[in-house]
Amino acid sequence: MSQTPQRRTSLIGNFIRGALIGVVETIPGISGGTVALVVGIYHELIESASALIRWALSLVRGRRAEAREYWGNISWRLLIPLGIGMVVAVFTVAGPVVNLVETYPAQMRSIFFGMVAASVLVPLLMVRDDVSYRRKQLGIKHLIFFIVAAIVSFIVLSLPATLSLEPHWYIIMPAAAIAVSALVLPGLSGSLVLLTVGLYEPTLRAVEALDLGYIAVFGAGLALGAVVIVQLLKWLLDHHHSTTLLVLSGVMLGALRALWPYQTEDGALQPIGDTLGLDILLATIGAVVVLILIWADRKMSRHAPQPAY
Repeated sequence: MSQTPQRRTSLIGNFIRGALIGVVETIPGISGGTVALVVGIYHELIESASALIRWALSLVRGRRAEAREYWGNISWRLLIPLGIGMVVAVFTVAGPVVNLVETYPAQMRSIFFGMVAASVLVPLLMVRDDVSYRRKQLGIKHLIFFIVAAIVSFIVLSLPATLSLEPHWYIIMPAAAIAVSALVLPGLSGSLVLLTVGLYEPTLRAVEALDLGYIAVFGAGLALGAVVIVQLLKWLLDHHHSTTLLVLSGVMLGALRALWPYQTEDGALQPIGDTLGLDILLATIGAVVVLILIWADRKMSRHAPQPAY
């Protein structure tokens, strides 16, 4: 196993990158993976996280020689300041964000709606790049995957809310495990996952109140997701890249149902209200923010220098 060449980054720079990812992970709409792409650490982050998981599993199995090889592929210079920055940002931003969601639900959903709608472009552009690079064409099956994913996502999110405001551990852990996949799939927001299953506000409230019991269960779910789901998604991206991204795009499109501004607390749709003009403006602002990130990512990827190691 050869060590992957790594981009040279500063500790302070990685702390700031982590803080940016932590901030957007509290906002349903922008993916931490998207930000990792924009700031130029996506591939190194995924490779280091995967190597870290495999290192831990090798130690558990008693394969010390194999563990040493994986250890050499872990960029601690990236992971440690990045993780600290994420934690600091989450504990700082959690309270204000959830207050805005509770105080201005329709307006915040409008912003999130615009963000998610624009974020659908991220996986679609990646599919276009993949098709162009591999010189292949998409078939009817890819379109079916996209449409089915969108329909299933829309139907699931249209079901009446059944989760309690005080969710049990067996609800928190799987939701956290799915949410952590947002660090692997650009365009998928971990906070959006929590929002759609009714855990967004309870989770941010638990962080704000330092509810150690809730945080411990949620952290266990994140660890479970990192070991199982992140590795599975990484395998799917490696072996079925275009199909996986198209399914993701469909899920994101269907997920807009949960962010429609005019709905009751239990998700029932309502007629368009008197604030239509303001809501359109807010959705446009949210979309523009994401489009700027996408533009920056495309520009940086096009002109990024190759590592000289």
